[in-house]
Amino acid sequence: MASHRPALRIVLAQFWPKFGDVEHNIQKARQLCAKLEPHSVDLICFPEMIFTGYVFPDAPSILAYLEEPRNGPTSTFCSELASRLKCYVVAGYPERLAPDEVERGVRVEVETDPALSDCEEAFEDVKEIEIDRVGANSVVLCGPDGEWVGGYRKTNLFRTDMTWAKPGTGFATFRLPPPIGRLTIGVCMDLNPLPPANWRLEEGPYELADHAIKTDSDTVVLLNAWLASREGEEEEETSEDWRVVQYWAARLRPLWAKKEGQEGGKEVLVAVCNRYGEENGVTFAGSSAMFSMNKSLGRPRLLHVMARREEGAQVWSV
Repeated sequence: MASHRPALRIVLAQFWPKFGDVEHNIQKARQLCAKLEPHSVDLICFPEMIFTGYVFPDAPSILAYLEEPRNGPTSTFCSELASRLKCYVVAGYPERLAPDEVERGVRVEVETDPALSDCEEAFEDVKEIEIDRVGANSVVLCGPDGEWVGGYRKTNLFRTDMTWAKPGTGFATFRLPPPIGRLTIGVCMDLNPLPPANWRLEEGPYELADHAIKTDSDTVVLLNAWLASREGEEEEETSEDWRVVQYWAARLRPLWAKKEGQEGGKEVLVAVCNRYGEENGVTFAGSSAMFSMNKSLGRPRLLHVMARREEGAQVWSV
C-alpha cells in the first residue's frame, strides 16, 4: 500500500438474516460486533436491506417494514454502534418515502425469471406491471459520534426493487477523514450498466467506476444482496462463489485496467459487503470481498474474501 495512506481497518458483516424479523437481525448484528473495542476499526459495513430481508413481492408486503430516515431501526442501530466504537457505520434499509414522493399506478417492465442472478447479461422474459412506489432502497451512513453523515438511494433497481421502490438520482460520495477518505457508496445492482445500455468489456459503460474516478474516490463500498451464480449451485457450502467475485472485479475495470502509455496510478480500496442464505426461493452468494485496485498494476488484487455461507464480522486491515 502507498505510504501516504494509513491502513484502513474495515469490517464486512456477513450473515443470513431472518426474513421480516428486524429485532432478531439487529440482535444478530450486535452479537457479531460485540467483541469489537472502541477505536479498533474505522468502518463497519452491513449489506443491502440486511435487517428486514430483501425479497418483497410488492408494495403492500413491504409497507410495514419501511423505515424513516435518520430515526428508523437501522439508522438507530448504526448510530449506536458508531458511537460505541468511535467509527463509521454504513448499512442498507428500505426507506419510507414522504407522502409527496409516493408514486401510484406506475407502469414498469420487470424481468420475471427468478433463477437469473444480477450478473446475467440478458433477461429471458420481461413483462409490464403496474406498481406503487412507496419506498426507496437506501443506505444510512453514521459517524463516530453517532451523527447522521448522509444517505443514498439505490439508482439502478433490480427486478425485486422495481415492485415497490423509487430509484435514486445518482451515486453518492462523502468526504471523510483518513484512512477512509473520499467514500463512494453503491448498492448491489448499481454495479451493473443502467438500462438500456449494452455493456462491452472495453467500452463499458462502467457508471459506478467512472463516478469513483471522477470524484477521486479513495474507497468504494458496495452493499449487496447479490444472488448466487448458477455455476456455484453444486459447490461445497464453504467455498466462495468465484464467478460472482470475478464479475464484481470485472465491472470495476476502469479502476484497475492499465491504459497504453499510462504510468503510475492511484490505489482505490473496494469493499463488497454481501449477505448469504435463502429467501423466498432465491439464494444469495455471500463471498464478501475486499479489493485493491490500481491502474499501474493492470489487474485487480483480491485482498480478502469470505465463503459463500460464512457468518462473521472480522476486522481486515488493508
